[in-house]
Amino acid sequence: MSAKAAKRTILLVGAECAPFAKTGGLADVLGTLPQELIKLGDDARVILPYHRVIKDKYGDQVEHLTEFYINLGWRNQYVGVEKLVRGDVTYYFIDNEFYFSGPVYRGGEPEGEQYAYFTRAVLESLEKIGFTPNIIHCNDWHTAMIPMLLKTQYQDTALKHAKTVFTIHNMMYQGVFPFGFVSDLLDIEPKYYTSRYMEAYGSANFMKAALVFADKINTVSPTYAEEIKLAYYAYGMEGILNARAGDLVGILNGIDTEEFNPETDRYLRHHYNPEDLSGKYENKRELLESLGMEVKPERPLIGMVSRLTSQKGFDLIMRVFSEILSEDVSIVLLGTGDPAYESFFRGMEQAYKGRVCSYISYNNALAHQIYAGSDLFLMPSKFEPCGISQMISLRYGTLPIVRETGGLKDTVQPYNQFTGEGNGFTFANYNAHDMLEVIRFALRVTADPEQRNTLIRRGMAEDNSFRSSAEKYHQMYQSLL
Repeated sequence: MSAKAAKRTILLVGAECAPFAKTGGLADVLGTLPQELIKLGDDARVILPYHRVIKDKYGDQVEHLTEFYINLGWRNQYVGVEKLVRGDVTYYFIDNEFYFSGPVYRGGEPEGEQYAYFTRAVLESLEKIGFTPNIIHCNDWHTAMIPMLLKTQYQDTALKHAKTVFTIHNMMYQGVFPFGFVSDLLDIEPKYYTSRYMEAYGSANFMKAALVFADKINTVSPTYAEEIKLAYYAYGMEGILNARAGDLVGILNGIDTEEFNPETDRYLRHHYNPEDLSGKYENKRELLESLGMEVKPERPLIGMVSRLTSQKGFDLIMRVFSEILSEDVSIVLLGTGDPAYESFFRGMEQAYKGRVCSYISYNNALAHQIYAGSDLFLMPSKFEPCGISQMISLRYGTLPIVRETGGLKDTVQPYNQFTGEGNGFTFANYNAHDMLEVIRFALRVTADPEQRNTLIRRGMAEDNSFRSSAEKYHQMYQSLL
């Protein structure tokens, strides 16, 4: 069947979406995937909370569609639905000041109530706005109750034929709460509080509800789809994931190749391409100057753009940091997170003044400049469902050094100096000295201009766009109808 043989109506549901509200990779998926689905002939739309950050920036551009009230526990809560068309994509925003005037994620039970409200509001709003999707694509635990509610509370509504897809972006976060709390908010019958449905280890688990009730489950890389069948990666969900292995698909995320393009990037003064890399080295010089680092273009620069969490492998980096710096390298880090890691990297900047820059903040322009100006990009994650930083670094000709896990394994192939194959550098064990040896190997390889430029051009030629991802999602939707 051709890609456009059957047009589907798809609603993508999530807590965040670029460019409106972004804290992580989920926002990039919801920001790019619907555009590519529309190119394939689908009617793909997005619904998300009307967060304060969205209202402040886009409030004068939205169209008010409707307003009504829903019951949520003992509260009778207002629901407003706003609409904004951007490009070819229609976005709906669920408006409620009580829940969405503050942080995107409140944490704890307030966050559970925040997204229980969102779940109910989404399902109640669709008939009122005249959109009845035949696929509802839910993302992470914040939307994970939708498949269960559809099959237990909405079978006598216009949504009764809708199929659901649930995408796992990170198994670590599952939405775990006391059953009484969830039952009160969403009117869940006690019979569903069993290990067969949504109970797990003595609590109600939003994600488990989706793993049981969704028609299809996917995660964001083929390797991660296999890893989460193992206890180490599954955070207690290995049983249901193995039971539903036939409905579990790994689809690699992509990147926005228009935003991340070294030939046109608005944050770079010097553009470049695989045929002419001179701009890359000018960007490196300017990056070093702007950060107050020693300007030695011949010295390799290792870049990192990351949340500072244990997931990202910073324990390994801390363990051998002085040994990395015993090589003739410089390091630039951009990110925020765990205060212990922030403190460590601030200390290293003082200890290695001029060779280490720790930019403990987030700056989008600087992130682009680090991707473009670095020689190597270090990403030794303990686990990584997909990861996009390694794909961005390849796009900019900055060679990644990664651990072989999740999407890192799927996108970075280790360089083989005998066959010439590969597009980066990898290590398998979560071990600091294994990582150190691969860093040293990468430095030896890239010291040879011919090998370095071959690898740079190969990385820049990789197609990590969302186009191929969208085609796989398109096929998965097709299998449900």
